Amino acid sequence: MIKDIVFPEVEDVAVAVVQEHPGLEEFTVYLINLKFADIHNVLVTSTGYGTINEQQKKTSTLRHFFETIKQHDFIQIEPIQKEVFGLSNEYWVSFSLNGQLFDKQFIFLPETIVESNFITIPLINKPGVLIK
Repeated sequence: MIKDIVFPEVEDVAVAVVQEHPGLEEFTVYLINLKFADIHNVLVTSTGYGTINEQQKKTSTLRHFFETIKQHDFIQIEPIQKEVFGLSNEYWVSFSLNGQLFDKQFIFLPETIVESNFITIPLINKPGVLIK
C-alpha cells in the first residue's frame, strides 16, 4: 500500500528564483543539486495558485524532466514572471539517487520573492530567493 512506501527526507537539493540581471525584472527558477552525487530521473511540476485583487487565480501546471543533474550543479527549470509573485508558487521535485526515490514540495509563498529576501544563490552567484 502507498502508506507503506518510505520517502526519505530530501537534503541538499534546493529551488531558487534568481534575478538574472540586477535592475531588470527578469527572473528564472533553478533546481540546484548541492549533493556530492548526481541525481537522476528528475521530474519537476510547477504551478501557481492564490488570490490577487480578491480573485482566485491558478496558473497552468507545467512539467519538466531532466535525465541527470550532476553533483554541485544547477539547471534552469523555467522563466517566471513578476506578476505571479503574489501567488503561492509550488515546485514539486522527484528524483532518484542510488536506487531510492526522493520527493519534496518547495513553495514560494505570496510576496516572499522580494529584494529584501535576496541572498547570493550558491553555485549560480546571482541574487535571488532560495528554498532548501
